Amino acid sequence: GRTYRHLNRYHRILRVLFKYGFDDLVDRLHIDQYLESGLQMINRKPREQVQRLSRPERLRMVMEELGPTFVKRGPLRSTRPDFIPPEYLAELARLQDEVPPFSYKHVVEIFEEEMGRKPDDLFSFFDQTPLAAASIGQVHRARLTDDSEVVVKVQRPGIENTIAVDLEILAHIAGLMEEHLEEVQGHRPTAVVHEFARSLSREIDFSIELTNIQRFARQFEGNADIYVPLVYPKLSSERILVLEYIEGIKANDIQSLHEYGCDAKVIAERGANLVMEQIFVHGFFHSDPHPGNILVMENNIICFIDFGQMGRLSLKDREEFTDFVLNLVAGNERKVTNGVLKLTIQYGAVDRDRLTRDLGDLMDQYLYKALGEISAERILQDLLDLVTRHGLSLRPNLYMMLKALSTVEGVGLQLDPDLELITLARPFMQKIKFGRLKPGRLAEEVGETGSEYLSLVRELPEELRSILKQIRAGHLKIEFEHRGLRSLGMTLDRVSNRVAFAIVLAAQIIGSSLIVLSGIPPKWHDIPIIGLAGFLLAGIMGFWLLLSIIRHGRL
Repeated sequence: GRTYRHLNRYHRILRVLFKYGFDDLVDRLHIDQYLESGLQMINRKPREQVQRLSRPERLRMVMEELGPTFVKRGPLRSTRPDFIPPEYLAELARLQDEVPPFSYKHVVEIFEEEMGRKPDDLFSFFDQTPLAAASIGQVHRARLTDDSEVVVKVQRPGIENTIAVDLEILAHIAGLMEEHLEEVQGHRPTAVVHEFARSLSREIDFSIELTNIQRFARQFEGNADIYVPLVYPKLSSERILVLEYIEGIKANDIQSLHEYGCDAKVIAERGANLVMEQIFVHGFFHSDPHPGNILVMENNIICFIDFGQMGRLSLKDREEFTDFVLNLVAGNERKVTNGVLKLTIQYGAVDRDRLTRDLGDLMDQYLYKALGEISAERILQDLLDLVTRHGLSLRPNLYMMLKALSTVEGVGLQLDPDLELITLARPFMQKIKFGRLKPGRLAEEVGETGSEYLSLVRELPEELRSILKQIRAGHLKIEFEHRGLRSLGMTLDRVSNRVAFAIVLAAQIIGSSLIVLSGIPPKWHDIPIIGLAGFLLAGIMGFWLLLSIIRHGRL
């Protein structure tokens, strides 16, 4: 099966885990039951200087050493924050996505494969030295034939195959985690890996980023406060993205902003309003508005860059979050409890009374505060703490939204310490609240609900008829999952392997003894060579069996 494909990469991952002291995790997952070949020969003892580091630090180093699939913070951040303890999240925020650039020869090859032409045929100038290189690709300066200055993102060669292999291995490890680690079973690791894979696959497809930029530009058409880089679809593909080069200053470079004549307070408020318009008005937003992704141009115009990771919120999502925040400040326990359940994914029964009590304690902290005193970072952290304690999971798109608000709040406070993000958000939330009371919106909701009920009434008889037919024919199947059965099967398999190995070993020794006693030539020092070779092989097999039992307690 697929467990045994890509053995070299699997062994590489295990070597790195052992190197940084995660052999206990490998043992708990029973990975050696699947990868017997060569696993015993891997050195399990981490270096002394590594042992002094904290476990989160060692995990970050593991991910940096393993490469592109593991160092992408965007998909990791957007997947399941509640699955990762805060101390690990803080350390993973330091992941370094920096790798050596690949050669210009590979750039030419990719252009020939994607465009059928070399860069020199498409651009009047193409800088062979990249501006920056990362795990997914690298960026080059270039100039079009009409003298337009552009940047060209080129995908790293072979990255798709590398990521596909790693994701397959991660899916297998996630399955083992669900089976053997009770403390993470409620978090559904396989679902986490599936969501991570979906997010990562979108990020490495540059045609999706191009579409994101085009959509982002349309939603801000006519807005003089923001500038969106031009894109060149005819020169772009899934592995190449050509877009306008932007001259600007990073949003947190306060000294340069002052020298450039920019107003820090205007930039802070404008940036916050632009992010909230993305979230509450359009439901399509930049998920990582950190200072490196926000450039300030002349006249305090703001330009966002890097659209590989975008967040999406339906109108229903926006309404539910707005209700939650306003009810939280108003102190309505019942509505806040309902709001939390709407904003999260439940994998089992929820103790609603305990949840309401905990929310009451949380609301006491907000009840007597003005909106301006509440920070997005605080709401995010309180929500994460709450849902984790109750075995709930904050929906990934809502986490991305809260993280975007928290990030832009942090940038804004550097520019203007008096910035009150939630106060600025209030008009957007009030518009959503009162917008649902408009006759047109009410009629739309009634129509949608009626349509859903009508569809249910139409489909119900056919669904019931189908179930009855299966019962009558004896084809109705109910699947049961026995969590310990697979483990028992593997134990029996291991025992039978050990018995078979011992029988073969005994036969080898007996056969070699008979050959030695019979004196069959050729001989070496009067001992038959075939018998001697048999004893040697039996000795190696016996040593291997003994080593396996001593080191792991299993074959």
